Amino acid sequence: MSRFFFCFFIISLNCFSQTKSTISAKNVLLVWGGWEGHQPELFSQIVTEWLEEEDANFQVIEGLGAYDDLEKLMEYDLIIQSVTQSELSKDQEFNLIEAVKSGVSIAGSHGGLVDAFRKSTNYQFMIGGQWVAHPGGLVTFDIEILEDELTAGIEDFTIKTEQYYMHFDPNIEIIAQTRFSGEHSEWIESVVMPVAWKKSYGKGKVFFISVGHDPNEFINHPQAWKLLTNGFTWASN
Repeated sequence: MSRFFFCFFIISLNCFSQTKSTISAKNVLLVWGGWEGHQPELFSQIVTEWLEEEDANFQVIEGLGAYDDLEKLMEYDLIIQSVTQSELSKDQEFNLIEAVKSGVSIAGSHGGLVDAFRKSTNYQFMIGGQWVAHPGGLVTFDIEILEDELTAGIEDFTIKTEQYYMHFDPNIEIIAQTRFSGEHSEWIESVVMPVAWKKSYGKGKVFFISVGHDPNEFINHPQAWKLLTNGFTWASN
């Protein structure tokens, strides 16, 4: 091999390694709590195992006390949150939002992210949406995967869970979506609703997927798990 081609090979290899996203060595805070119906502790355990396998630097905290110290929050690359139907103090709301605005990303699934703090419209503005209904409860529906860097190799799939109806920000970038049949609420027949999105908030990134009423859905549906972990990795970089 000539010296020219050897050097070109090494440069190309370096470029590939630099552009390949990974959560390895990233500082991650995993916060869980709130309504037990969403099994936040189980979600935390499943994600913790993955973070260990990926060699991330992570801390797991139960409860919103994790948001008491802005200076500490600023040490993280990513906050993974699984907290439903809770309430932030004014200081906690400020610290969390300021951290994301300053470059700390936030990600999560289902009510753990979009039904976390119903009284905090500032938080909802940051996340990009808020849950309002799941017509029919647990129903079977199709999820359409849209073309995006986070969805490469992921195919459309069918799942039985809560089909979230949400009020969402037109500024989000939708990467997976679903269509309502109208079986349980005829006036929303054919309405297309996001299932997963990404967005920016200040210097921070936000990733959300509505799957996960039961965290085991991520174990039973590899497409959903791949999308979730791709979102975590994307947000951490």
